Amino acid sequence: MASETHTAEGAAHAADAAAHGGEAVGMPQLDFSTFPNQIFWLVVTLVVIYFVLSRIALPRIGAVLAERQGTIANDIATAEELKLQAQEAERAYEKALADARAEAQRIVAETKAEIKADLDAATAKADAEIAAKQAEAEAQIAEIRAGAMESVTEVAKQTALDVVAAMGFRADASSVNAAVDAKLKG
Repeated sequence: MASETHTAEGAAHAADAAAHGGEAVGMPQLDFSTFPNQIFWLVVTLVVIYFVLSRIALPRIGAVLAERQGTIANDIATAEELKLQAQEAERAYEKALADARAEAQRIVAETKAEIKADLDAATAKADAEIAAKQAEAEAQIAEIRAGAMESVTEVAKQTALDVVAAMGFRADASSVNAAVDAKLKG
C-alpha cells in the first residue's frame, strides 16, 4: 500500500508539471528567470538594513557603550578618590589612636605620681604621728619608772627600818635612808 501511495504521488507531480507547460520541477530560488527580481529585492533589503542599522541601531548602541564607558571611568575615578579618602581616614585614625595612647600613658604617669605623692605624704604623716606617740609613750614610761623608783625607794627604806627593828636594833631613819640611797645608786 505504501508503494501505491508513492506511485500515485509521483503521477500527480508529473501531471502538475505537464499542466505548467513542461517546466522542470525544482527549487524556485535556483530558477534563473527570477534572479534579477531576487537581486533587486536583496539590494533593497540590504540598503534598508544598512540605513536602519547606521541611522538608528548603531548610534544607540554606540551611545549606550559610550555612556557605559563613561560610567565605568567615573566609577573608577570615584573608587580611587574614595580609596585615597579611606587611606587618609585610616592615617588620621591611627594618629588619633597613637595620640590617645600617649595621652592615656601621660594620665597614668600623672596619676601614679599623684598617688605616690599622696602615699608619701600619708606615710610621712603616719611616721610623724608614730614618732609623736612613741615620744609620748617613752615620756610616760620614764615617768612611770621615776614614780616606780620613788615607790621602790620608799618601800626599801621602810622595809629596811622594819628589818632593823625586827632584829631588835634601833636605827634612826636618816642613817637607814642614807644607806638605802647609797645602795640604789650603785
